[in-house]
Amino acid sequence: MLGTDIGIDLGTASVLVYVKGQGTVLKEPSVVAINKDKNDEILAVGEEARNMLGRTPGNIVAIRPMREGVISDYRITQKMLEYFIRKAIGRPLRKPRIAICVPSNVTGVERRAVEEAAKIAGARDVFVIEEPIAAAIGAGIDIERACGSMIVDIGGGTTDVAVISLGGTVESASIKVAGDNFDEAIIRYMRKKHNILIGERSAEDLKINVGTAFPRATNATMDVRGRNLVTGLPKTITVTSDEMEEALHESVTNVVEAVHMVLERTPPELAADIYDRGIVMTGGGSLLHGLNKLISQRTGINTIIAEDAVSCVAIGTGKFIEYVSMGKVNVPDYRPTR
Repeated sequence: MLGTDIGIDLGTASVLVYVKGQGTVLKEPSVVAINKDKNDEILAVGEEARNMLGRTPGNIVAIRPMREGVISDYRITQKMLEYFIRKAIGRPLRKPRIAICVPSNVTGVERRAVEEAAKIAGARDVFVIEEPIAAAIGAGIDIERACGSMIVDIGGGTTDVAVISLGGTVESASIKVAGDNFDEAIIRYMRKKHNILIGERSAEDLKINVGTAFPRATNATMDVRGRNLVTGLPKTITVTSDEMEEALHESVTNVVEAVHMVLERTPPELAADIYDRGIVMTGGGSLLHGLNKLISQRTGINTIIAEDAVSCVAIGTGKFIEYVSMGKVNVPDYRPTR
């Protein structure tokens, strides 16, 4: 492999790598296990490190180097990127061109941190692109048309809402409420309502299996085990989807309000386009049961979940380099850094 183009969805919860001509070749949690006793030596990355969350001795720490869509630990992020790039494409004879995405409201410093991390990890050229643009491309939307499209990308750390037309973002908002926030809301609810402390993985399982943003036709249930905060002993209880709707109410309301706010600021002609074409949801958080129905109900606009919603940003990031080469996107911000 002489050289290749790859797209990386550098998410708070997971990292996806798209390789031109091969599709999405890697999807692993953005977790790194380090040994505190040996100068933060890296012991494991990805799925192997995720399995260590909450199960490590004092000297071994499993951490997430990305927080709320931006780099919280630069060195660990760079090492994690290097590991995933090598795992996805091996050792090519020529360094790859890499497109990597960031939330729509990142600062210049945060953007440069992503660029530098990608270059040190082995990139020849680095394109930094906004997540809504990547999500739209990955969802199959023709972003170069003079027609308004609305994307709601719900990742692990941020929710990005954007109206896109003529290859650029017309209006956007980014809020730090997303999949991780949903998990935290469930943990708080279980502590307050049932006096039980559960871990991140149990909260995520509840969210996936019985979590809902809109009343389910039939009330689903799931057993979950945690530590009773009164006795200190393990306890198993049955949790219903109605309870999960209550637990997630505040978080999903914040997402809906962000959509509403962007719609309010959208020019009338583009708003009419969105009403006709609907709202497209991408990202793992969009798979929360009933969230698209809730947005439809509150806005009066048909809201659909993109096919392969989890991989949309990675696919769009990978295809973005092709868009630049073809002249479909011609914005100074997208020039590669060397």
